[in-house]
Amino acid sequence: MTDEKLMVCLKVCIFTGICLILLGVYLHNFSDVIEAMAVNGIIISAMCVAFGMILSLPTKMYLTFLLVMREAEASRRL
Repeated sequence: MTDEKLMVCLKVCIFTGICLILLGVYLHNFSDVIEAMAVNGIIISAMCVAFGMILSLPTKMYLTFLLVMREAEASRRL
């Protein structure tokens, strides 16, 4: 897998994670269906936030590491 494809894949993971976090917050704060489900609704909204954080945070760190390595390699060439 090339670096460009890997970066696109990581960006998709970040976007998906942020969307899941926002969905979990919406479900927890504004959805009447989740409130009616009681404990199961809280678990559903918490799982959305948890999976969103799992997808978004490590990929941000890895993407930052890739960008720093690319910049260091470019500065060595000059």
